[in-house]
Amino acid sequence: MMIPLETEVAVLAERRGDRGQGSDRPARTVGLKEVAEHLGISVATVSRVLNRSATANRISTRTQDLVWAAAEAMQYEPNHLARALRRKKTYTMGVMVPEISEGYSASVLSGIEGALLQSGYFYFVVSHHHRADLLREYPRLLLSRAIEGLIAIDTPLDRHLPIPVVAVSGHQRMENVTNLELDHTTAVRMALTHLRELGHRQIAFIKGQEFSSDTHYRWSAIEQVSQELGLLIDRRLCVQLEGTEAGSDPGYQATARLLERRVPFTAIFAFNDHSAIGAVARLKEHGLQIPQDVSVVGFDDIPSAQTNNPSLTTVRQPLRAMGEMAANALLRYIDPQQGLLAREEMPPALTVKPDFIVRNSTAAVPSESPLLKG
Repeated sequence: MMIPLETEVAVLAERRGDRGQGSDRPARTVGLKEVAEHLGISVATVSRVLNRSATANRISTRTQDLVWAAAEAMQYEPNHLARALRRKKTYTMGVMVPEISEGYSASVLSGIEGALLQSGYFYFVVSHHHRADLLREYPRLLLSRAIEGLIAIDTPLDRHLPIPVVAVSGHQRMENVTNLELDHTTAVRMALTHLRELGHRQIAFIKGQEFSSDTHYRWSAIEQVSQELGLLIDRRLCVQLEGTEAGSDPGYQATARLLERRVPFTAIFAFNDHSAIGAVARLKEHGLQIPQDVSVVGFDDIPSAQTNNPSLTTVRQPLRAMGEMAANALLRYIDPQQGLLAREEMPPALTVKPDFIVRNSTAAVPSESPLLKG
């Protein structure tokens, strides 16, 4: 006859004889061995369940439930230090980001977090804000915390590290580094083809900051695709984001500089959604309607792209999925049994395919540009 789990838990608690109300007997530390002996199963089976091993799903659901019930009733306490020393593993990763706010980094980080936690890994996150001293110091600091691997999000690496590294939006060909790279050519072709089909020929471009890993590669893609599509790039309609501030203000300021040049344009292709949102705000202040007077295309598809007024047409990067890909690639480097690839088989780069989302910030080119009105 199958005993209900609730009954099993009660029996376990009684058998353990822990200090209860009015008892002065100290509680014993319970490990895998005690849980296994009580249930009459192997320590290996208990370990696979409680450590959420990749092979735990081969154990019957009933056995898994009993193991968890016993662990809770007996107040099992995992000895992480002993496990780390035994396996020569710390189960700790490092993550470097420019900053943590709503947008690119936060979305990628959410995917990293989910994948690492599911695999039983703890992680440290540091934000460097593009400061040269922090970019130098943080890798050393993380290594002193015995991290097993590092994920760098839009962060340049200028030296070899003695651990596996996955660089999201990275373009660094270095030993022990796998780069997770967007297919920028396809992304740009989607955006510019969309604008060209709407009749836009006078397109302004907001380039990324010099420090961003993607700026050079995306701009090279813009030059290549523009030539393929017969679109001329007017250098007077090219502005670059300045400063390290997150949010929409850099895009707002870049668009202000663009308007000061008094060169007519009918569309803006922005480096990211934040700068596109800033562009929309400045264009509205200038008395322009979006998209009736000017179309705006963003990049990334952050959550606020859909709720902005108007909602942004944008290139979508699968940001959360990219975080999951980065974490899983790192886990394969460190423990090939958790993935499909052995360390020596890991490619120097993994390519991510973009998508294109058409919303309300783009429309057919207006019959005449209102940009020069007072």
